Amino acid sequence: MFPWTHAAFGYLLLLAVAVLLRHRLSRAELIAVVVGTLLADLVDKPLAWWFTVLPSGRSLAHSLLIAVPLSVLVLGVAWYLTHPEVGFAFGVGYASHLIGDSYVALYYWRPEEFTYLLWPLLPAYPYDDFAGLADFFSQVTITQEFLIFFTAAAAVGVGFLVQFARAPSLNR
Repeated sequence: MFPWTHAAFGYLLLLAVAVLLRHRLSRAELIAVVVGTLLADLVDKPLAWWFTVLPSGRSLAHSLLIAVPLSVLVLGVAWYLTHPEVGFAFGVGYASHLIGDSYVALYYWRPEEFTYLLWPLLPAYPYDDFAGLADFFSQVTITQEFLIFFTAAAAVGVGFLVQFARAPSLNR
């Protein structure tokens, strides 16, 4: 997934939970979900592509061995600061990122591609062979599917910005 589709998917997932619970999302929750959706790639991609200290762009921060404790830690800090909903939003965003990276392998049932979820206990699946971000984007092909996902993510992004502008800073 691209960053904008990760963000859109996580936001829509959190929005669905909020609608089901009849909860008005705060700006802090909206920021937390976006940070959660992007954190794994913001850690792993530079460390793998630019600094070559990780074996893959899906390894350290994509591992459940990091994602679960980090999400619990963020929830705990948010709870301590009397805003557990912000920690929950971060956790939803982080989980949605891992789901978003796994859905194709799950749909076609290619379990060998899930090994990054337990890195370093299992080897990271070598899905990316990019030299860097510019190399990655130079290999992007503009297809009908790409345009559909980009347009949908842009529409969700507009909805996010409208909701963010109207949201309270923090629910009390």
